Amino acid sequence: MDKQPRRLLVFLNLAQIRFPIGAIASIAHRVSGVLLFIALPVLAALLDASLRSEAGFASVRGLLSSPLALVVSGVLAWALVHHVLAGIRHLLMDVGIGGELERARASARLVLLAAPALALLLLVWGLP
Repeated sequence: MDKQPRRLLVFLNLAQIRFPIGAIASIAHRVSGVLLFIALPVLAALLDASLRSEAGFASVRGLLSSPLALVVSGVLAWALVHHVLAGIRHLLMDVGIGGELERARASARLVLLAAPALALLLLVWGLP
C-alpha cells in the first residue's frame, strides 16, 4: 500500500480572496443585523433616561449632539437601511423572484449602493 505524501497547509491570504457581490451583500446584511442588535439596548437606555426627567433629557440631548454621536448615527442609519433592503432582497429570492444569477448580482449591487445613499439622506433629513 502506497502512502501518499502529506500535504502541507496552504497559507490563505484573506486580502487576496475576491468574494462575489452577493456574498458581500449577505455578509453586510449579517454585520448590520449584529450592529442593530447591539445598539438596541443602548438606544432603549437613552430613551428611558430622556423620558425620566428634564435633566435626563438635557443630558441625553447633549450626549447625542457630539461629533462621535453623529458618526454612530450614520453607522446605525446605514445598518438599518441596509438590513431592511437586504432582508427584502433575501425574502424575494426565497419566493423565487430575482434568483437568477444576473438578477441576484444586480439586486446585490443595488442594495450595496442604495443603503449608504439612503442612510446619508436620512441623516441629512434628520439633522436640525
